[in-house]
Amino acid sequence: MSWNEPGGGKKDPWSGRGDDKNVPELDEAIRVLQSKLDKLFGGSGSNHDDNGFSGNSLKGLGLLAIGAGVIWGLSGFYIVDEGNHGVETRFGKYIGTTQAGLNWHIPSPIESVTLVNVKQQRYIEVGYRSNGGDQSIGGSVPKEALMLTKDENYVDVRLAVQYQVKDAKAFIFNVSNPAATLKHVTESAQRGVIGGSTMDFVLTEGRGEIVAQIKTEIQQVMDSYNTGIQVTSVNLQDAQPPEQVQNSFADAIKAREDEQRLINEAQAYANDVIPKARGAAARKMQEAEGYKEQVLAQAQGETSRFSQLLTQYSKAPDITRKRLYIDAMESVLSSTNNVIVDVKNGSNVMYLPLDKLAQMPQNTNTAPIINAPHVSSASVEPPSPAPVIQNTPMSVPSIEHSNGRSRINDMRGR
Repeated sequence: MSWNEPGGGKKDPWSGRGDDKNVPELDEAIRVLQSKLDKLFGGSGSNHDDNGFSGNSLKGLGLLAIGAGVIWGLSGFYIVDEGNHGVETRFGKYIGTTQAGLNWHIPSPIESVTLVNVKQQRYIEVGYRSNGGDQSIGGSVPKEALMLTKDENYVDVRLAVQYQVKDAKAFIFNVSNPAATLKHVTESAQRGVIGGSTMDFVLTEGRGEIVAQIKTEIQQVMDSYNTGIQVTSVNLQDAQPPEQVQNSFADAIKAREDEQRLINEAQAYANDVIPKARGAAARKMQEAEGYKEQVLAQAQGETSRFSQLLTQYSKAPDITRKRLYIDAMESVLSSTNNVIVDVKNGSNVMYLPLDKLAQMPQNTNTAPIINAPHVSSASVEPPSPAPVIQNTPMSVPSIEHSNGRSRINDMRGR
């Protein structure tokens, strides 16, 4: 029968079915709980104070509180691994930085510790995204990669920046998102440096200088923000013109390389020819100087000889004139191999083949007489044809050899 039917009385779901006399009082419920706690901690259940708490129950609660306190205190021990730093905070306020090893702090919620790896090499990518954590170039991000150069050309630049945490406190408290801040700073520094350089400089010889400038600017800005970040390296992964003009740009690069190659070849040829020409010119100059000195020396010698000869001629004209005649004849006849000798007190003309006599040992007093079929009439004009002497031994004037020439000493004694 439902509680609101006639004759049901005051039976309802909230009234304990109308039995008000059987509802336990609050004090009775507390006594029952104390009795159970006394049994749990070994009490007899009969030693109660005026408030209804027994001495054993208070002792058990104290032990329980002490145990909980010990466990709470032990939870404050923590280990900092090598290469990490621990940043301790008390109610969110920084109180200290701990090094590697076993450390203790007041357990939560009073104090807390944040471990920061200061040896880990972290990196960010600007202009591209690597595949699966590998830093090899993956998909391009044109929004980050494309930028304008000084000569108003677009260039696609992709950077990878590696960094470490040098100050754990600054890394945690001074910047809310250090990696995002570093990325924004890198993009700003990169666009500033690229915007101040020409496209050829960025794509060719200026890569190293550009990377150094970007790294310097990033570190300066991050230090001004006091982020606790140390930039270790900036790697220029790729720098190229936009994909739409790469073919044309490749042709231009090839033409520039051909130009440089031709310039190098011409320079090599010039380096080969010019020193030779300079050497030849120097040799000609030295030869001319030598010839000049030779002519001057000969002229001075001839002048001195003539002056000395004039002095002797003024003293003995006849002897000097005869000596000059003999010297002149000697210089004339020394250039030929055919010599005609006029023998004293005789009408025979003797022909001496000096080329044959020059091959004989020196100081030879006798020589065979060779037939002389040809006799020059310019030097000697006999009154009658001279007979040819054949195989007649006679004395031959001594002949002096000097530089392939023969001089007849006998003519000087005449």
